[in-house]
Amino acid sequence: MIKLYTFFRSSAAFRARIALNLKGLAYEPSFVHLRKGEQRSPAYLAVNVEGLVPTLEIDGLTLSQSLAMIEYLDERHPTPPFLPATPAGRARVRSLAEIVACDIHPINNARVLGYLTGTLKCDEGQIGDWYRHWIDLGLAALEARLSREPETGKFCHADAPGLADICLVPQLFNAMRFDKDPLTRRPTLKRIFEACMALEAFDRAQPAKQPDAEP
Repeated sequence: MIKLYTFFRSSAAFRARIALNLKGLAYEPSFVHLRKGEQRSPAYLAVNVEGLVPTLEIDGLTLSQSLAMIEYLDERHPTPPFLPATPAGRARVRSLAEIVACDIHPINNARVLGYLTGTLKCDEGQIGDWYRHWIDLGLAALEARLSREPETGKFCHADAPGLADICLVPQLFNAMRFDKDPLTRRPTLKRIFEACMALEAFDRAQPAKQPDAEP
């Protein structure tokens, strides 16, 4: 049995859920409540010393870091593929995914926002300004690239969802928490988001549909 340690609102866990769904792999969820600090419990740190979600137990392995999990799943279960067949295509898709996974998400995740609030004593307005500043830069870059590059199709790359879409959709869900309509100025992202959410694999993975979801 595949086991996924997850939290409904974690965008990295959301990525892993989408990937498992796209591959048609059933998994057992184990819920780690980030706001209650369960990721820092001795029991969970024994599973993942980083104290982060998601963690994936599969094939006798314990994997951390969502992009590593997704690429492992793609190599072990190559259909449908998450990466294009050509080196140039794979480089493009990885670079799009990394705008989210490396440029936007790390400086806006729960640990960083918690540090801004707790240690630096930033107020709610300052936190919102911080979040919107960095996400606007990242989403503007994605919109510019996806609207101009000929490799963009129905999805981020051609006409099937892949690694870039798996990263994009959870980030857009997070953006909607701070900006009621982050897609108004970004028609290409809006079109791709809607194409993804029309697929059961994406829809079933969304935060509100998880057993541990809260208001």
